[in-house]
Order: sequence, then structure tokens, then C-alpha cells
Amino acid sequence: MSNNQISHLAFILDGNKRWADKNKLSEVNGYKKGFDNITNIVDYSLKINLKNLTLFTLSSENYKRPSINIIYEIIYNNFSNLIDKIVKKNNIKIKIFGSRDNLPSKVINIFDEAEKITVNNDNLNLNLAFNYGFKSEIREVLRKYKQKIDTIDINNQKDVDDLFNLRSIPDPEILIRTGGYQRLSNFIMYNLTYTELYFTETLWPEFTIDELKKILNKFSKIHRKYGL
Repeated sequence: MSNNQISHLAFILDGNKRWADKNKLSEVNGYKKGFDNITNIVDYSLKINLKNLTLFTLSSENYKRPSINIIYEIIYNNFSNLIDKIVKKNNIKIKIFGSRDNLPSKVINIFDEAEKITVNNDNLNLNLAFNYGFKSEIREVLRKYKQKIDTIDINNQKDVDDLFNLRSIPDPEILIRTGGYQRLSNFIMYNLTYTELYFTETLWPEFTIDELKKILNKFSKIHRKYGL
């Protein structure tokens, strides 16, 4: 009987706006509820001694949606509290990846500061994909390779891995997408080659630890095959 262990869990956080519509609330309330649920997942990740948690918070394709200003406002009002409440207290390292071109300077400063003050933390790696798209990451990988072509050994797996945003941390064993859609939406596809995919109808703001436990339990029992 399998007893698969997990070191890296990834999420596509989908359904904030639909949750707000369903509950006849404003979009602000929907995104705030979704932001608060990140804390629940981080807390549980710490409880089970998870080493890596990667969350898809905003795709580059969604960057021009009208709701982007709501997301900025949530960051302005809540990100510092997140840092104080769980990150500093629990020795969490934050990495935020994705394009910072055209982001408000205030958001960039918040992200830069979060990464700076947690750089030496090692209890949990919390990776946040913001204004991110895998096709854009590939273009950046090619630029990096071109710049370092004389020093990179393409036969060395670490050299290749380090060109990507998640570098050499283990690939996610599990990706969970909330909100009902069954697609990857241009998310870290280099790192998902053998990841087990779980899609749930549950909207992100109402995704619970109990549902996560059921997914983890199901994962622990499957026979993982690498290849066809």
C-alpha cells in the first residue's frame, strides 16, 4: 500500500469573484475572504511540516481586468498584517515571482520588503505567483540562457532548473485548482510534469482544511507512476 509523502503543494486560487456574487457581496469582500484563506492554508502547511507551498494568485492574462485595483487595495491593506501574523512568527520565507513591470511602485516595494526580511527564513518556502504566466517565464529563461550561455551546462539538471523561477526546489507532488475549471492556465508547467492534479468545484474562499485533508489522504494511497 502506498504512503506517498508531500514536500511541495501548489494551488491555483480561483473563484473569489464568483464566491462574492454567490453570497451577494462586493468583489472586495470576495478577494478579502480569499486572501484570508491563504492564512488558513499556510497555518495547516506549517502544522504538517510542509516545506514548499506555491500559490497562483494573479495571472498575467488577468492583469488588465477591472478587479486589479481591488487586488492592489487588498495588498495595501493586508499584506503587512500577513507578514506580521504568520511569516515572521513562523520563520517563513517568501518568494514572489512574475512580472513586476507596470505594477504600482507601492506594490513592488511591499513585495521587495517581504522578500528582503524573510530571505534567511527556512521553515516554509511560500512562493506567490503574481502577474505570472508560464509563456512569459519561458521567454525570461531564454534571455537568461543567452546571457549565461558560456557558463551554463545544459546537461546539468541544476543549471537548467535554476533558470526557472522555482529553481531547484522539488516539483509539486500535488496541484489543486479550486473553482471548477479543469485547466492549468499557463501556470509553472515546467514544474508540473509528474504532479498529481486535483480539481474541485469549491470556490477558493470556501475551500477548507477538511477538503485539503481528503485530497492529501487520497494522494497518500495512489500508486505514482513516472512515465505512461
